[in-house]
Amino acid sequence: MNVHEVALHATPVDRFAPVVGAQRVDGLRRVLGALRDALDGRRLWHVNSTAAGGGVAEMLHVLLGYERGAGIDVRWAVVGGDAAFFAITKRLHNRLHGHPGDGLPLGPAAHDHYQAITDANAAALRARVRPGDVVVLHDPQTAGLASGLAAAGAQVVWRCHIGGDAPDDALVGAGWDFLRGYLEPVDALVFSRTAHVPSWVNGLPTWIVPPCIDPFSPKNLHLEPAVVETVLARIGMIAGNGGQPPLRFRRSDGRAGEVGQPAEVVREGPPPPADVPLVVQVSRWDRLKDMAGVLRAFADHAAELGAAHLALVGPSAAGVGDDPEAQEVLGECVELWRRLPAATRRRVHLVSLPMDDLVENAAMVNAVQRHATVLVQKSLAEGFGLTVTEGMWKARPMIAGRVGGIQDQIVHGASGLLVDDPRDLDAFAGALAGVLASPATAQYLGEGARARVIESFLGDRHLAQMARLVLGLLDAAAPAGSSPRPAAAWADRDAAAHAEPHAGAPAAM
Repeated sequence: MNVHEVALHATPVDRFAPVVGAQRVDGLRRVLGALRDALDGRRLWHVNSTAAGGGVAEMLHVLLGYERGAGIDVRWAVVGGDAAFFAITKRLHNRLHGHPGDGLPLGPAAHDHYQAITDANAAALRARVRPGDVVVLHDPQTAGLASGLAAAGAQVVWRCHIGGDAPDDALVGAGWDFLRGYLEPVDALVFSRTAHVPSWVNGLPTWIVPPCIDPFSPKNLHLEPAVVETVLARIGMIAGNGGQPPLRFRRSDGRAGEVGQPAEVVREGPPPPADVPLVVQVSRWDRLKDMAGVLRAFADHAAELGAAHLALVGPSAAGVGDDPEAQEVLGECVELWRRLPAATRRRVHLVSLPMDDLVENAAMVNAVQRHATVLVQKSLAEGFGLTVTEGMWKARPMIAGRVGGIQDQIVHGASGLLVDDPRDLDAFAGALAGVLASPATAQYLGEGARARVIESFLGDRHLAQMARLVLGLLDAAAPAGSSPRPAAAWADRDAAAHAEPHAGAPAAM
């Protein structure tokens, strides 16, 4: 099986200081230093199924660089699979969100194929992972690896970034029934939200660690408005002079690059001028993100939305290897677009951003989000929704469904607007019309959104939480009679920086 390691490059944690302050950075430096010392020659692994596309891969690209910068020997391995394997894990993804997906069963044949691919991946990983290493597995694609890695002497954490708001309903339960047996050997479970924790984990060490964004990544760095317009003109999203000096960026390994590849845009007529209000949803081409629902809401209420245009922006459907539905969902949106009245069709743009250079793609997304007049995320279900976090960081007004981790991020009326039922297209369009009609409201919500992200959803907080979790596991596994490290040596008692053990589960520290 094609298991490969992703190159990581050290990044200093001091760069957080201008954003979060010296005190938070000092606490982070202490806890990462304690983790480095506690590992004492052992390695910290993260394992997932893709290095490109989706919030998990994006988080790992940036967060693990900070751990490298702190002297921690952290590694990132990506496991492989065939089309049938990823169809099964996509089915699990949908079921854990409470949706039927392709409707096919998760029966013995699915287990047999999942196990076969997992066994091949596990054999490749065991050649790399040493006894005593700590391995963090991410999402359903990796759950089956826990047994083999534990048997090889590793400490294993499984992190689930997805889940439904009703974790014990029948569809969600079917997903957990499939995965539960694979997870019995793990030393700890991590979820993004308390609501995602199924009842069967009672008694297992279980932690709540919300995801985060990196404010210094190419996706989130500050861009001047003129640079934003140049980028969007160069990729073909708006009209303008794409011949202006391009946006240049530096990759984590120091190599220079510039934004120049065109996007694939489905539209009728020319691109909109830069001063036309633009409503934007940025997400994968996934039915649970409901790009088609956004399109229908906009089209049904186009007359109420003034001169605004809509851009649905996702990755090139061929560029996300572990999502077999992307091309199908994009095709459904194109078909809906074709059936719109001509006047409305000219106001809707379906944009697929190239994925062959991930840093360039991130810079494009950054420019798209900063140019938006209003950002929306009308998801039917969400694990957490880092696209929402990214838009909030850029001080854009956000309108989103009250689902999953979105409702943990947005304080309704203060840092965005939540639509109680994301399937209610009239309510969604009404909220959108209100923000488009009131620049003062848009500014107020955008400023509140950025402040909310600084408070709770930046990478320094996430790094500290995961470091404490691993430190707790290492202490628990220390030989009997050894002297445990004093908690004060590594635990900053700021409650906002702690990983939260799930109620009723034994704490790891």
